[in-house]
Amino acid sequence: MPEQLLAGPRNSKLMRLYLLLVVALIIPIALSYGVQPQSVLPKALDITVTGTDQIHIFRAMMCLYLGSALFWAIAAFTPAWQRTAVIWAIFFALSLAAGRLISLIVDGRPSLLLDIYLAVEVLGGLLGLAILITEDRKLKR
Repeated sequence: MPEQLLAGPRNSKLMRLYLLLVVALIIPIALSYGVQPQSVLPKALDITVTGTDQIHIFRAMMCLYLGSALFWAIAAFTPAWQRTAVIWAIFFALSLAAGRLISLIVDGRPSLLLDIYLAVEVLGGLLGLAILITEDRKLKR
């Protein structure tokens, strides 16, 4: 059995910083989707929110984002969860980016804000991958 497994999970400052960065980025986005979607979204994006069903969907999205952020925040200070949380953050970011890329190809260019979100998601996913690779190399030494 490798020695790393016997020693237990390491506390990674790099993973902690990454997870806290992800939390800091996702919370305002989550709140913009769900606190007052009928007021915020028409100002930020070309979206008109009408009816309870649309508000319901945006509030559910807000809580999905906030739930993920809570997990990442807890994991940032829980060494046993850090690696899993970084992997989840990578999947979260790159899954959103994949959806945006599909929409870009199929539907055309969105607003500038959504282009910025795409860039942040791709960079965030790649940064997470780089951190995993760096931490794996540390373990192998």
